[in-house]
Amino acid sequence: MRRVTWFRSPDDASARLHEAGYLADVPTATTAFLAGALEKPLLVEGPAGVGKTELAKAVARSTGAELIRLQCYEGLDEARALYEWNYKKQLLRIQAASVGDQTGHNWNETHDDIFTDEFLLTRPLLTAIRREEPTVLLIDEVDKTDVEVEGLLLEVLSDFQVTIPELGTVAATRRPFVVLTSNATRELSEAVKRRCLYLHLDYPDAEREREIVTSQVPGLDDAVAKQLVDVVARLRELELKKAPSIAESVDWARTLIALEIGNLDEEAIRRTLGVVLKHASDQTRAVKELRLAQQ
Repeated sequence: MRRVTWFRSPDDASARLHEAGYLADVPTATTAFLAGALEKPLLVEGPAGVGKTELAKAVARSTGAELIRLQCYEGLDEARALYEWNYKKQLLRIQAASVGDQTGHNWNETHDDIFTDEFLLTRPLLTAIRREEPTVLLIDEVDKTDVEVEGLLLEVLSDFQVTIPELGTVAATRRPFVVLTSNATRELSEAVKRRCLYLHLDYPDAEREREIVTSQVPGLDDAVAKQLVDVVARLRELELKKAPSIAESVDWARTLIALEIGNLDEEAIRRTLGVVLKHASDQTRAVKELRLAQQ
């Protein structure tokens, strides 16, 4: 099996992720380096919108690897995660073979013929395992799947291989860089966690979020950036249905530039709050609480 040098060191990971547009703190850069050096899957957990998915994308951008994404959801099964057989094509081959029975074809020959690579439809997990080029496999929001689906992941996460009963075991010739993300809506099994390195991402402090916002929105005035980050921090302290993500902070900054707003006062907040808060009840609560805080 060929080994891939993803990052030379934690400092190298930090620098290259930065070049790819991702500001990684020391724990994030260190864990990203170790995930590549140890060839261990990386489980990234934390609230929605803190950069978990973006980390996997940044690893792919910074290393020139192909990103393959498995978006998890309730009801995800083997046919959508691993592989399935092309039943329509198999049926056509069986029908064609039945016509040829008079020339010596039999069922055993037909069975062996239809369970080959020609009839295999690969899904993200198997596709990533079979690739010979550098690959980042993103298993996004794994906590949204049913518990049973975690069993499908264990062979991939521990041995980087997939067993297909009709074909045998398909092992990776070049191990992918695997990133699993979770919003912690449910507890993942110990079996999955045991196979992974672990990184918890939370909302950044004000200084780091300002760095992120200004790096993504270069034309933003420093004073406005500070106002924006302060307001976002106060919003996250409220009991909201959905707290503002880092991506929404960036969108808000771009909105302020587009509207040529140079001061994030109460009126400016009221006009643009829909960029960061997507529930009417959250907006009502925020306007009320921010007004009280200013009094």
